[in-house]
Amino acid sequence: MRRDSIFYQLFQQSPQLLFDLLATPPANAQSYRFDCVAVKEPTFEIDGVFLPPDGDPPGTVFFCEVQFQKDEHLYERLFSEAFLYFYRNRSRFSDWQAVVIYPSQAIEQTQFEPYRALLSSDQVHRVYLDEFRAVEQLPLGVALMVLTTIQDSQAAVEARTLLARSQRELPPDKSRAIMEMIITIVVYKFTTLSRREVELMLGITLQQTRVYQEAKEEGRQEGRQEGRQEGRQEGRQEGRQEEGRSLVLLLLKQKLGELSPSLESSLSSLDVSQLEALAIALLSFSSISDVQHWLDEHG
Repeated sequence: MRRDSIFYQLFQQSPQLLFDLLATPPANAQSYRFDCVAVKEPTFEIDGVFLPPDGDPPGTVFFCEVQFQKDEHLYERLFSEAFLYFYRNRSRFSDWQAVVIYPSQAIEQTQFEPYRALLSSDQVHRVYLDEFRAVEQLPLGVALMVLTTIQDSQAAVEARTLLARSQRELPPDKSRAIMEMIITIVVYKFTTLSRREVELMLGITLQQTRVYQEAKEEGRQEGRQEGRQEGRQEGRQEGRQEEGRSLVLLLLKQKLGELSPSLESSLSSLDVSQLEALAIALLSFSSISDVQHWLDEHG
């Protein structure tokens, strides 16, 4: 499951979500904005940086790392990135903090003696999503994070619960954003399900959502060209590929703006494995040229 792009979308839509994980968030948490940055010479790529509003005195910058796989050098990399970025932007910030989000403590780096002082300080926060209980009582944004870690056997029930909560607690535009995120998470978790099967699981009509509308239109255009003689199984596989392509295009457009027709044409030729790789790589992109450079290397 490609969780990086999911968390990127969550933080991009609601930067204050990070502070729902902390016991003592900053007073101006609602004013922070989320960004992805690259620190060069040497090149480091930070998962997420939460920037305080400009003002006097300068505020605190928050670094975020979402880690769902074992990495025995995570803290070496994280603190190198954070210190270098802070050093190069010292005049902009008064302090720094770091938040590391794990699915469980079992994924955490096991040897961290050189960083024990930092890890026991109030500057570094380690969040283990499996320690959150009663998903229905969590803030909706935090509940979506936890949904990415829930066992498949429970995910359907929790997803329906969150859908009902969003419709009950939020205005229509925000409720639709939550619904889109739940659909994205479910599609990533259950890659073998057809659209109809996902609809039955969630109890909604997916063709009314933005993700599936775009995927349906692209699938219809390709279907006209290729005809209807293909079998049902092949059609399902192709549909999933189109859905994945639509999700990647949405992420790219949200981060970089509109794409040229020639660039979209190049993206349309990518297979499933390439799309998954691009979904991770795009988190570090800062311009359209980064997309073209990636395609030149991997396309």
